[in-house]
Amino acid sequence: MDGQHQSMEFLLADIARGRRDALRPVYDAQASRMFGVAMAILRDREAAADAVHDAFLKIAGRAGQYDSARGPAAAWMMGIVRNAALDRARARGRELPTDDPGLGDAALEPRVLEEIAEQEDGRRLQECLDQLDAHPRGAILLAFVHGLSHPQIGERLKAPLGTVKSMIRRGLLRLRECMT
Repeated sequence: MDGQHQSMEFLLADIARGRRDALRPVYDAQASRMFGVAMAILRDREAAADAVHDAFLKIAGRAGQYDSARGPAAAWMMGIVRNAALDRARARGRELPTDDPGLGDAALEPRVLEEIAEQEDGRRLQECLDQLDAHPRGAILLAFVHGLSHPQIGERLKAPLGTVKSMIRRGLLRLRECMT
């Protein structure tokens, strides 16, 4: 495990023990990436900022629930912000945007991936994503970058729900293997 992952784990442990000053370095290290994830889902700067705020409140309250055996701290936090953004999208009663230019929506995948790829782990993630077949890679990006649900991905890819779930699961397993 590299130093950045390890330090994030230590900071989360400190937060769990009540050291609120440990939240600042976590925020400094993760907020811009979390904002990118929230923007990809919400397509609204104010709502994305609110989702990041909600996510950090949850991180502060749930830091003791982080389990390093289940993955890196950054991935755990990205899941929290993704869920916070999806909650906000649902609360607003808005459909999640598509990447259909005819509807005025533009895919944010390249920009979001470029921001993530600027980080060392991000470059490795991009290399691993590039090794996946097109369908699993697309399903993973639709789920984790664009925030689509499994049924929405199935509609987009014209694939049965079980196939979508299997595709994502197998793709994530391959990503995990590639990243280690």
